[in-house]
Amino acid sequence: MGSLLQTSVFFCLSVGFLCLPENSDASAFTGNDLPAQCQFVFRNVCFEFVRGSETWSQARSSCAIRGGDLLKVMNIPIKMFLKNITREGNISNFTWWLGEGVQGQHQEPTLRNAEVSKENCTYIKFDPFQLILSPDCNHRRGFLCTHNELSASNTKSTMVSRHATRLRPKRSSLSDMLSSVANIDKLLVAAEEELRRMETTVDEPTQDNRDNFIRYLLLGATKLLDDSFLPDNDTIIKIIKCSSGILFLSINKCDIEDNPNPTSLFEDVFEIFRIVSELVGLKYQKQVIFRHPKGTIYQSTHTPEDLGNAVLGSEQDGIFIKLPSFSALKGQLGQYDRITVQMATFLRNPHPSDSVQISGTVCSLLLSNKKSEIKLSNLSDMIEIFISHPNASRPTNSTIVLEKNTKVLTKINVTDPDVTICLTVEPNANVSLVLRLSEGLPPNDTYFSNTTNLSLTGGYRWMITPEMYNNSLGIWYIESELVNSSWEQGLELRINSFMAKCVYWDIKKETWSTDGCKVGDKSTPEQTQCLCNHLTLFGSSFFVMPNYIDLSRTAQLFSTVSENFVVLALLCAFFGLYLVTLLWACYADRRSRSKRKMTLLEDNHPGAQYNYLIGVQTGHRKNAGTTANVTVKLTGSDGESDTHVLTDPDKPVFERGAVDMFMLATPFPLGEVRNLRLQHDNSGGRPSWYINKVTVQDLQTRQVFHFFCHCWLSDDHGDNMTKKTFNAAKNNEVTSFRNIFQTRTSTGFRDEHIWVSVVDPPSRSPFTRAQRVSCCMSLLLCTMAINIAFWNIPIKEDSPIVFEFGSMQITWQELMVGVQSGLLMFPINILIITIFRSIKPRVISKSQKGDSEENFRPPPINLPSILKETEEVISMISISPRNMMSEVHRLESTSDLRYALDMVHDFIQLMQGESESAPHWVYCSKFLLAGLCHLLMCLEKLDERNFPSPQEYQQTLNITNVLVRKAEMVFSSHLAYCPPPVKKRKKTPTFWLPWWCVFLGWFLLLSISGISTFFTLLYGLEYGKDKSIKWVMSLGLSLFQSIFILQPLKVIGIAVFFALLLKPVAVEESEEIEQLKLEQQIKCGRYSGRPTL
Repeated sequence: MGSLLQTSVFFCLSVGFLCLPENSDASAFTGNDLPAQCQFVFRNVCFEFVRGSETWSQARSSCAIRGGDLLKVMNIPIKMFLKNITREGNISNFTWWLGEGVQGQHQEPTLRNAEVSKENCTYIKFDPFQLILSPDCNHRRGFLCTHNELSASNTKSTMVSRHATRLRPKRSSLSDMLSSVANIDKLLVAAEEELRRMETTVDEPTQDNRDNFIRYLLLGATKLLDDSFLPDNDTIIKIIKCSSGILFLSINKCDIEDNPNPTSLFEDVFEIFRIVSELVGLKYQKQVIFRHPKGTIYQSTHTPEDLGNAVLGSEQDGIFIKLPSFSALKGQLGQYDRITVQMATFLRNPHPSDSVQISGTVCSLLLSNKKSEIKLSNLSDMIEIFISHPNASRPTNSTIVLEKNTKVLTKINVTDPDVTICLTVEPNANVSLVLRLSEGLPPNDTYFSNTTNLSLTGGYRWMITPEMYNNSLGIWYIESELVNSSWEQGLELRINSFMAKCVYWDIKKETWSTDGCKVGDKSTPEQTQCLCNHLTLFGSSFFVMPNYIDLSRTAQLFSTVSENFVVLALLCAFFGLYLVTLLWACYADRRSRSKRKMTLLEDNHPGAQYNYLIGVQTGHRKNAGTTANVTVKLTGSDGESDTHVLTDPDKPVFERGAVDMFMLATPFPLGEVRNLRLQHDNSGGRPSWYINKVTVQDLQTRQVFHFFCHCWLSDDHGDNMTKKTFNAAKNNEVTSFRNIFQTRTSTGFRDEHIWVSVVDPPSRSPFTRAQRVSCCMSLLLCTMAINIAFWNIPIKEDSPIVFEFGSMQITWQELMVGVQSGLLMFPINILIITIFRSIKPRVISKSQKGDSEENFRPPPINLPSILKETEEVISMISISPRNMMSEVHRLESTSDLRYALDMVHDFIQLMQGESESAPHWVYCSKFLLAGLCHLLMCLEKLDERNFPSPQEYQQTLNITNVLVRKAEMVFSSHLAYCPPPVKKRKKTPTFWLPWWCVFLGWFLLLSISGISTFFTLLYGLEYGKDKSIKWVMSLGLSLFQSIFILQPLKVIGIAVFFALLLKPVAVEESEEIEQLKLEQQIKCGRYSGRPTL
C-alpha cells in the first residue's frame, strides 16, 4: 500500500484530431533556398510558405538566410489576403511559424512536466483561421517568410492561379509506416501523413487501412516498451494524437451505417493508450494518472503483498476498485515480484448495445508483469468495483403512515430480468418488519415467493436479486407489516427503491454479460457497488423507479376526501365555471349561426351568370359597425357592374368585427378588377362604418383581388366622407410581410389561441364556441393530471443547465419533463381540436327553408314592365365598351320596343361576326338569350290589346321569336369554340370530415376529461392536504404560462412562419358557394322559362 500513497505525477493531455495544426513535412514549398519566382504578392511584399520541419528559432534563421523575415504584421487586409490564398491550394492542411510581432489569439494546451521554452511563440492555422500562442517553441513546423522590395522579375502575379498549389492525390503512407516500425520518429511522420490522406480521401479509412494503421502504430509502441526506450514528451503526444485521430476518423466516417466498425476497435486503440501509460510509468517511476479523450488511466507498480485490500482509482471521483485480501490473491499473484496495475475509466460506453443500456462511467482493471497480462478469475473473495452515476436521478421517497393492523403494499414494474431491486423500508421507530414478495397479485400469509425480516440491527434494506424473482418480468408486489413489534401512534414508513445491474464486456462473445458479477448492498442511486470474481471491462445500469398510483387503494384514498378536499374543491370550481361558460357559448353559437350564411344579392339580374364573391371585413374598433345601407360597384378592365345594395333580409350585416360574404352576378366578365366603390346613405342610428378590407373573388377563374381600406366611411370620422373608391392592391402589397403577419396574427388570436377564441371566434369557422370551451376544459384537465403526476419527481442537482437568463434557469431535466408532458397531453387534444375544425358544415338547402317552386309567384305582366325589363337588359349590355352598343333611351311605347329589338338584332350580328370566341361573348350571348326568352314568354302572356293593332303584336312576337333562335345559335357557337377560362392552379382541396364525426370528437373529449379528472383527484388524495395546496399554487403558474406566454408565442410564431413564406390567407371555396351559384341559375331558369339555361 505504501506505493499507492506516493505523490502522483499527473500526465494530462488535451488530445484533438492530429490532422489539423500539428503537421509537418520534410520538403520545402519552392524547392530552393531563395524564392526564385514569387507566387503570392500583396502590396509589393512576397509571402513565401516554406514547408519544413523546423523549430521557431530555426525557422527565423532559415528565413533570414533566404533574405526575408518571419511575418511580423497581421492586420485585416493581410488576413483577407491569406484567407484567399488558402482557398487555392492545400496550405490550410499545415501550420506555419510567424514572427515576434504577431500576437496569438488562442492559447495552445500545455503538457505538464514537458520540456517547453520560457517564451511563447505564435503560429497560424487556416482551417479555421486562427493565430495560436504556443509555449512549445521547439515543435517543428513550416514557416511564413516575407520578402520586401520585390523586383518585377521576381513577381509572377499578385494572385495565385487555381493550379499553382493544387497537388496530386497522395499515395498511401501505410507502406512507409510498416518499414518504419523500428524507428518511432519516422513511423509517426508516416502516420501523420496517412491521417492527412485519409481525411481528404473519399471512403477512407477503409477497414484494411484502418486495421493496418492501428497494427503498425501498436507495433511501434510495443517495440518502445520491449526496448525500455523512454521517448520524449513530444513523441508520447504524437502517439496519443495518432491513436485518437484514427479512432475519430473511424467513428465519424460517412458510411458508418453501411460499413460499421468492429467491436474490437476500441480495445485495439485502447491497447496503444495502455502501452503509452506504461512508457510514462517507466519514465517517472511513480503513480501516473493519464487522461485521454475517452477517460482516465491510473497506473502504478506494486508488490503482490501491497495489492491486498488495495484501493485503485479515485474515491474522490466516485469510481474506484477495492481488491480483496492478499490471502485471496496469493494463489494467482504470489509468484510475481512486481505487478503493474492499470485501472482505466471511460466517460462513455465504448460498446453501445440496444439490449443493455449502460448509464454512468465504465471501468476496467488490468494486471501485468513486464512480459504478459495476469488473469484473475474465480476468486474466493469478490473484487469491489464502485461505479458512479453523475447524472442519476434521486429515487422517489414515499412516506406512509402505518395504521394499526394495516399493511403497506409496494408495486414494482420489472422490465429487465437481470436487475437487482434495492428496496429501503425505514420506520421512524425501532420496530421489526416482515416483507413478502409476490408476482402478479398482492402477497399474503400463504401466497409469496420470497420473504425477509428487517430490523434496526440488520438494516432496513432488502436487496431483491434476479434469482429471487426468477428473472421474471412484469408487476411484482412487496408487502410490509410489523412483526414481533407493537404498533405505536404516528408510526411512519419511508419507502424508496431503485434498480441496478452490474455487467462486464465478454470479449469472446462480444456482448455485455452479468456472469460472475452482482450488485452489492453498498449501492446508492449515485454509485453502484459491483462484486465480481474476475477482471474485465465493467459497467452498470441504473433506473429510477417511476411514481405510480396503486389503483387497488382507490376506495381507501377516496375515503379521505373529508380530510383532503383541496383538489376536489378545485375540480368542482372548474366544472362549475365550465357549465356556466358552456351555457353562454351555446346561446352565442345560436345567435351567430344565422350570421354565418353567405348572401346572394337580391338585386342581381336573374339572367346574369358571371359571379363574383365579395368579402367585406368590418373593423374591430369601437362602434365600427354600421346601420346604414351600403352599396358597391366594381370596375374592371373590360367593363363595370351595376351598383348593388349589400344587404341580407335574414341577418344583420356589417357588425363590428364581422366578415360578410355576398355573391354579385354580372352579365359578362369584368376582366381584372381594378376599382371598388363603396358608399352608404348615412341612415340608421349608427351610420359610421370602419372598413378593414374587401376581397373580390372571381368564382370562374378563382382569381382574388384585395382592397386594403382601413378607413372610416362617415361624415363625422376620418375625412368625413361616406363614398370612397379603392384601388386593388398590387401583388407585392398582398404578399408583403406586414400584411400577412397582421392578417395571420389577427385571425390566429381569434382562431388558433384556444382560450381567446372562445370570446370572439371567426364568424365562418365550423369550430363552435361550445366546442372551444369544452376543448379548453379538456386541455385544462389534461394539464392538471400531467402536472400533478410530474410535480413530485426528484430533482437532479447536477442536471446541466440548458438555458439561463438572469436568475431564471431551465435544466435538462425540466426540459425533458416538459417534452414528456407535451407528448402525453398535446396529441390527443390536438386530435380532438382537429376533428372539430375539420367537420364539414351541414348546409341547409333552399327546399328545407321553404323557398320551393310552389312558393314562387311570378310578378304581374303588363306592357310597362316589359318595356322596363327590355330597357334594363340593353342597358346592362351597353355598359361594356367591347359590345359597341349605345345606351337606349327610355322605352315608353311599342314603337320604342321595335327600335330596341333592332338594336338587339345588330348586337347579335356583331357577335356572329366575331371569328374568335371568348368567355365575354359566351356570357353576353347567354345573358341576351335569357332576356329574349323572358321577353318572348311575357309577350305570349300579354293581351294583344296592349298594342295598337293585332298585326303589330303578331309582328313583334315573330321578331322576338326569330331573335331568340338567332341568340340561341350564337350562344351555342361561342360555347362550343370558347377556350376554357384561365384558372389559377387549384390548391389541394381542404380535407373535410363527415358531419357525424362530431360525435367521435365529443366521445374523445369526454373520455380524456374523465380519465384526467380521475387521476388528478387520485394523485391529490395520495399527496395529502399540504402538498396539494402547494401543487395548486404551482398549477396557477403553469396555466398563466400556457395562456399568456405559450399560446401567444405559438400564434405569433405561426404568423411569422407564414409571413416569411409569403403565403396569404386562403380564399373561400365551400359547398355554400356552389349552392349560391345554383340559386342564381334557378332564378335564371325561372326568368327565362328555360330551367336548363
